Amino acid sequence: MSYYLGVDIGSVSSNFVLIDELSNVLEKIYMRTEGNPVKAVKQGYKELMEKMNGKVSIQGVGTTGSGRHLADIILGADVVKNEITAHAVAASFFHPDARTIIEIGGQDSKMIILQDAIVSDFAMNTVCAAGTGSFLDQQASRLNILIQDFGPAALKSKQPVRIAGRCGVFAESDMIHKQQMGYPLEDILMGLCEALVRNYLNNVGKGKKIESPVIFQGGVAANAGLKRAFEKILQMEIKVPPYHDVMGAVGAAILAREYIEEHQCASVFKGDSFITEGQFNSSSFECQGCPNMCEVVCIRRDKEALAYWGDRCKRWETSIGHKEVG
Repeated sequence: MSYYLGVDIGSVSSNFVLIDELSNVLEKIYMRTEGNPVKAVKQGYKELMEKMNGKVSIQGVGTTGSGRHLADIILGADVVKNEITAHAVAASFFHPDARTIIEIGGQDSKMIILQDAIVSDFAMNTVCAAGTGSFLDQQASRLNILIQDFGPAALKSKQPVRIAGRCGVFAESDMIHKQQMGYPLEDILMGLCEALVRNYLNNVGKGKKIESPVIFQGGVAANAGLKRAFEKILQMEIKVPPYHDVMGAVGAAILAREYIEEHQCASVFKGDSFITEGQFNSSSFECQGCPNMCEVVCIRRDKEALAYWGDRCKRWETSIGHKEVG
């Protein structure tokens, strides 16, 4: 059987998915990037292979996320795509009639509008933390509650408190004020969920026509309180797909499968020994070649330079190139 690997390297989480020829998800890994995407790529791949007992013949690889090019260099990807495309492909696979995708990650959030499974519009929020998962993470820590208990506790709320959600700093100070006034914990938690939803809709969803079916994906979709808050404010059903936390990786794997099948070609996957036996590391330096003084990043395997990027004139960039289109 042919297997296809999808990898989504983000700033907070790194996700790995293995699918078969019918795009069924066979195995997945969801792990923290912990500020070291090079280590995350190696570790995630290793854990995925261990789950499959190493008996896997990978016929294609797709990468996405902010670290997609780095993952391409280490693994050898047939397809390198941005997160918008990957999430849209995955959502359309599980819900072919999807019209709106709400995707909230640890450091950014997105809204994708679909027409006939094609992206017609999208928006991203990379400015305000109050519209991302890190906001709930921070407040959960302050309230001394585990993030996995956040959603179930919020669902117990009978009267959510109104918390300012325009800014993460103001939201936190407002939450502390409500806490000092003696509001129940569950009402504060649901208030935080609704504050995040209002921030998301006012920033990412501004000017967008949100139509049903609405698909909620990303790691934050595991929070049942947030799902209810979206349903309350939007007044429509919100669907959470079965692999909501790794949908970017699922989309990348599906794109890799489609590419290999369409072109009837062999994968450029670099193989198990290249990935697991080599020591990968990254370094940066300031190029003195011209007044631009570019900050150049270099990825090496052992002592061999695999790629450079960051140089505007492409003086250092190797022939590996970027496969991404659009």
